[in-house]
Amino acid sequence: MAGQLQHPQAAVACLLLYYLSSGLSIPDPRQREALIQLEASMQTGGKIVLNDAEKRLDARLLKMKREEIMRADFPPAMHFFQARHLIRTSPIFRLLQKMPKGMFIIQSAFVSGGALHIHDFSMVDVEWLVKNVTYRPHCYICFTDDQSIKFFFSSQTPKPLPHCSPWNLLENLRAKMINTTDLDNNIMGNLTLFTDQDPEAVYPSQDVVWDRFERAFFAIWGLVTHAPVFRDYYYRGLTEFYTDNIMYLELRALLPELYELDGSTHSTAWTLKTYQDITRQFTVDHPDFFGARIIFTVHRGVNATVMTRVVEEAMKLQTDFPDIMAGFDLVGREDSGRPLWYFRVALSLPVERGMTLPFYFHAGETDLHGTEVDQNLLDALLLNTSRIGHGFALLRHPVARDLSRKKGVAVEVCPISNQVLKLVNDMRNHPAAVLMSENHPVVISSDDPAMFGASGLSYDYYEAFVGFGGIRSHIGSLKELTMNSIRYSSLNPKQQEKALALWQKRWDKFVSENAY
Repeated sequence: MAGQLQHPQAAVACLLLYYLSSGLSIPDPRQREALIQLEASMQTGGKIVLNDAEKRLDARLLKMKREEIMRADFPPAMHFFQARHLIRTSPIFRLLQKMPKGMFIIQSAFVSGGALHIHDFSMVDVEWLVKNVTYRPHCYICFTDDQSIKFFFSSQTPKPLPHCSPWNLLENLRAKMINTTDLDNNIMGNLTLFTDQDPEAVYPSQDVVWDRFERAFFAIWGLVTHAPVFRDYYYRGLTEFYTDNIMYLELRALLPELYELDGSTHSTAWTLKTYQDITRQFTVDHPDFFGARIIFTVHRGVNATVMTRVVEEAMKLQTDFPDIMAGFDLVGREDSGRPLWYFRVALSLPVERGMTLPFYFHAGETDLHGTEVDQNLLDALLLNTSRIGHGFALLRHPVARDLSRKKGVAVEVCPISNQVLKLVNDMRNHPAAVLMSENHPVVISSDDPAMFGASGLSYDYYEAFVGFGGIRSHIGSLKELTMNSIRYSSLNPKQQEKALALWQKRWDKFVSENAY
């Protein structure tokens, strides 16, 4: 991949040297056009040759984009919470919803002390959780001292929790109310970051938004770790992705010990097998869905002893469940967690024991510079990560940037997540805009769609295509991004070939139905 860019860069240098040495007072317009074309060819999708149908669709997209960019209320320049209703009415967004998307990587789950961050539990629209799950029998709720809530399913009243009100059976609580709408809306508001108020006022700093973020996941925890709910939740999540034309996904997951109504719990292996069974059932029910794989995760706040134990568990799971288990990652807020280098001994165990455990490390999800936090980027590459989660700080690390390109380590870019968690305000200024301009290997991801009031992947594709790409990104950019999501997946070469063939069929159908 690096070699593809060396020749264009050399050509640029030659043209500039020629111009500077010629002594011409007026630049040659042919040179100018050549430079413009050369630069355009270097972007994501710049070298893809379009067929006639794709050219017609591209012309239609260009017209839409020109009109979008001229709007006074340009969505990528706005906070997503304020732009969502505008995006939903965009013809570009409606087209992207129809587009087949190769891989959807949503980020992960973690727990550390009193703080939880379970991104695999941000797959499904929170309205479904409220209207479906909280209306099930044996669902208890308590209200915490910090204005949040907790849930638990039990055949009898659960034991009291510190800093929480007495448990209330929701069925009884609702029966006492004339109108349950306010209660349902209050519950819903505790399960998402989305707000109709000014998000900059509600979340004035990264610390505030992260605290609220983790409390929302903590609220969801007791609902979704109930084994019967977990099964329904995951199947529902696959359905929502499938509806957004996502044909394959890789999900980072904590693999919690799920509990039953009598309080008994299941092992990590049982949880992983449940993921596998439900995925297989979903592919039977939806033959054009290619499947899903799990990246096992642990919170980066644990100590070295715990990390060693978890890495050993991950190696066993990789051996016992090779079809569903994709690899391993550390998750949690990088700014306040332990760096990768702290765990280097534990993370070196697979290589020392001659075992395969692919890594998919979160790294560079920060706006800090020159600290152990953004050093995670280089350490992830030293530890042979297969992809980089977020990589927001990559532009400030030229060595890591060059290494990731040369090694073919793709960056999982999560536009809306980066904005909501206050790393960037205007999507046009996102570092991935530079990465896309030079065809750095990237895949578009959505991190925690339900938590942000989004769904699937189309909202993030919109922000990338319209915000990052500007007027020059085109149908070839979208085509390459979707192919990247399969090329840089954990699938083996034969599976990738099969997935690409399935994707190509759906892509051709999408183009033919929309090229007019």
